[in-house]
This record gives sequence, C-alpha cells and structure tokens, in this order.
Amino acid sequence: MDGPPMRMVTVWLPDWSAVAAGFRPEQLAAVMHANRVVARTAAAAAEGVVIGQRRRQAQRRCPDLVLADHDVARDAREFEPVVRAVAEFSPRLDVVEAGWVSLAARGPSRYFGGDAELSDVLLEAIGSAVGVTGTGVGGTGGPVGVGVADGRFASSAAARLSVRRGSPVLVEAGGSAAFCAPLPIGWLQTLGECDPEMIDLFIRLGLRRLGDLAALTASDVLGRFGHPGVHAHQLASGADHRLPSTTDPSPERRLDHVLDDPVAQAAAVVFVAKQLADELAQALSAEGRVCTRLVVQLETEHSERSERSWFRSAGLNAAAMVERVRWQLDAWINLPRGSDQEITGGIALIRLTPDEVRADVGSQLGLWGGQSEADRQAARSVARLAMLTSDEAVTVPVWNGGRLPADRYRWVPASMVDFDQRQRATSAAGTGSGPVGPWPGSLPSPSPATVFAEPHPVEVFDKAGQPVKVSGRGVVSAGPAQFRLLTGDEASGWRRGRLRQVAAWAGPWPIDERWWEPERHRRLARFQMVTDDQRSYLVIAEHRRWWISALYD
Repeated sequence: MDGPPMRMVTVWLPDWSAVAAGFRPEQLAAVMHANRVVARTAAAAAEGVVIGQRRRQAQRRCPDLVLADHDVARDAREFEPVVRAVAEFSPRLDVVEAGWVSLAARGPSRYFGGDAELSDVLLEAIGSAVGVTGTGVGGTGGPVGVGVADGRFASSAAARLSVRRGSPVLVEAGGSAAFCAPLPIGWLQTLGECDPEMIDLFIRLGLRRLGDLAALTASDVLGRFGHPGVHAHQLASGADHRLPSTTDPSPERRLDHVLDDPVAQAAAVVFVAKQLADELAQALSAEGRVCTRLVVQLETEHSERSERSWFRSAGLNAAAMVERVRWQLDAWINLPRGSDQEITGGIALIRLTPDEVRADVGSQLGLWGGQSEADRQAARSVARLAMLTSDEAVTVPVWNGGRLPADRYRWVPASMVDFDQRQRATSAAGTGSGPVGPWPGSLPSPSPATVFAEPHPVEVFDKAGQPVKVSGRGVVSAGPAQFRLLTGDEASGWRRGRLRQVAAWAGPWPIDERWWEPERHRRLARFQMVTDDQRSYLVIAEHRRWWISALYD
C-alpha cells in the first residue's frame, strides 16, 4: 500500500489490573496470575515489586503486600468508563485489551487544533472518568500514557514511553521509522506482535534494535523468517499499513441474530454469540482469512445499543470473539444505575461484523511441539460439549503453578479459554504473567497419572510393624516397609484395612512453603513408594499423618 500509515492515537493505562481490583496507588498491593505479578500499585513498585516477579520474591521485597487474583473479566468491566470517555472523540475506536485503546488521530486532532491539544483533552476526559490527576490515575491506580504517531505500533510504543516520561509522546508525521529505530527488538514482543522464539532468534543473529531489522531487505527477511518476519520488518520500518476502518463494512459480512423473545440472562446471549462466532470463523477460514478487528453490536428491545470494536494483531478465533462479547455484555450490564447508557431491557439483537480481515498466512511450527491436529480436534470437541450442556458444565485445566501435583492446575470454564492463543512472556499490554519457569522443590518428570482431589489417608509401618515418623528436619525414623489403607476406593480397587508391602521407596523431599502466611503455611514431606504389585504412589507426610496424594500408573 502506497503512502504513510494512518496517524494513530494510543491510550495506555499500565497496571490496569491493580486499578480494576480497587487498589489505591498508596496501597501496597499486587495482582497475581500463575504465581507471578501481572500488575502492582505505585507504592508496591517503589518497594521493588516488578512485573513477572514470583509471589515469594514479591513478598520478600514487601512483606505487607496485599495480593489479589487476576480476573480478565473484571479488568474489562472496570475499563468501560475509560472506553466510553475516549469514544466521545471518535465514533470508532479499537479496544485491544483492558488498559489499551487506539483510535485514528486525523479527525479529532484537526478538531482540537493539533496532536498536543488532543492528548491534553484525552487525559482530561480519562481523568473525569476514573479520577486522574495530571498524568496519573489519582483515585484508583497508576499513570496514563498517550502516544501519537504514524501507525498503531509506533503510537503504542510512544504511549508506553509516555508513562516513563510523564507526558504525552508525539512523533512527528513521517518520523515513525526514525522513532522506532533505536528501540530494543523486544518491543515487538512487548506489544504482542512477535512470539518470544522469534525475538530470541533475532537477538542471536545480532538484530538487537528495530533499526537493525529495518535495515535488512524485505526479500531476505521473507526467505529467512517467513511471513512473521516480514510483518516484524514492516513494523520496525515504520510501515504499519493496517488502517482503521471508519466506514460501515459491507453488509454481506455481518452475522445477525434477532431474538424473538428478548433475553436478560447473560449466559443465553453468550450462547447465541458462540453460534455466530463459530459460523463466522468457519466462513473466514474457508476463504483463508482471519479476523483482526471485530465489531460487536448488542441492542435491547428498547433500542438501547452497545457497540465496540475489538482488535488483536494475531487474529480473533471463535473463542476469542465469544470472550469479547462476554466482556462487553458484562460491562454494559454493570453500568451504574441512572447512567444514560444503562440497560433497561432484554437483548434483542446480536451482531458480529468482521471489520478487518487479512490473509491467514499461518505459522511454521517446529518439528516437535506446537499445535497439532489432535489439539484442534480436542478444542472442537470441547466447544461442542459446551454448546450441548452449558459453559459452566465443561471445564479445562489452566496452569496455576505449585510444588504439588494438585496445585499445578486449576479448572476454569472452557468458554473462558482461548485454545489458539499462544503463551508468551508478556501480554500485549506489557503486563503478562511472564514465563511459568521452574518451581524449586517440585517433583521431576514424569508427573503422576492420577491426582486425587481428596488424598486418601494411610498408615505407614517399618519392618518391625512400628509407625514410621518424619521429623521437622525431614529425618525418617525407619524405612517404610508397608502401609495400610484407612479408606476404600472402588475405582482404584482398594479395600479398607488391606496391607500393602513396599518394595522400593525414595524420599523424603520436604516442603516448607508460605511460612509468611500463617493460614496458608504448609510443611510436609513427599515420598515415592512402589508396592509389591508394581504400582507407584506419591505419599505425603503432614501433621504426623500419612496420605496417598497421587498414583503414577
């Protein structure tokens, strides 16, 4: 496409999850996901709490730190006042994620007399919506960044630099390439445009700055890195040509569903939206395309309307579309009473419009790992089961982190999980959970085949028939020789009171975790035991009692 990219404005509120959780800036608090810090208040940052830090490291830095679990739906719901405030300046803006919006600058900038004036008006409007003083969210959280540049990528980078500098960053027209050149190559990952593997490859090849990548020829980049590399090369060169749509899309691409009987239950609306999203994703896939900008329109029986444009550079699959509908509906339903946008009737119309689509060039997966056909079939099966039952009836495991097998994953509704979204070190807003990393003291592979929700109590004896004890320092009184089940388990073929002979055992591996939280403090020892029938067990000793926690085969 000829000509420079369209001039864009990006508004970024870092640590928005801490704001949405209700923490004040002077409060020592942080939001956790997968046992890592994803957002923290200004006071916690001053104490040395940083994004990606482990829970234990953060609490070591700040013993009085108050923690909250990450809730994406809560973040989107609480971000609605900011979206509505920014929407006053443009009829069409893109919500990338909670804390990050972008809009075309041309019209608003002309109206207010320039980019600088527009930036000041945006800060004032956001301040009125959520309590901003100067460039900071005075009543609820951290600073606000505003960046103006040619193209979405450059303006997003400018917004993040704006937070560091304490004032809006304005890149002159035609200067995006020069602005991006000195930035580290890792900004492509921070803004969600490249995966960590691609960034690591760039660095190993000596491409440490965006200017280094931009200096290469497009043909060489295509031959070595494929289409993802070409995309990164265009962004590094300041040639971000993905123009925001300011006109109504063609009607044939819209998918509508009119409800004869308006519904007030969110679950019913999401169920209908899921059917539309599946149909839309299949239609685009048949054409070899993927939707990067989706317009979601909801209308009530009283003609009240909620319309949002959602953007994701990597594309929105069916699950991601449904997730955005859920966020938008939840935010609309929870508007304050008496608001001019308050919903007063049931939903009568649901419309999904793919406002921007691009060719799905795919990705080159490694010889090992990546998403296989079996993974895609499993995702389709889960989606089918959720449609036949309900969102809450079908759950999938999500990594949570922990040293015990039962702690490593938690169960969440399948509709809340985007199966196609690749895990990356940071989220698109730079506030991701970071790599899961190793858990010091956790058991090595292989993992147990069966992990019991409720451990089975047992008694462990030595060769003399005396109970085996484990001291506080992890010293065993004698080697385990046999154990007796205190409960029965028909599924495992266990009979209560039956003695099993221990043929081999290993351990103990003691754990003393969360000692700084009296109500969650745990001190235990883990053993691996193999019985005479060649079955392997994970046995733990805690509070002078023994339990079978998991079964290996």
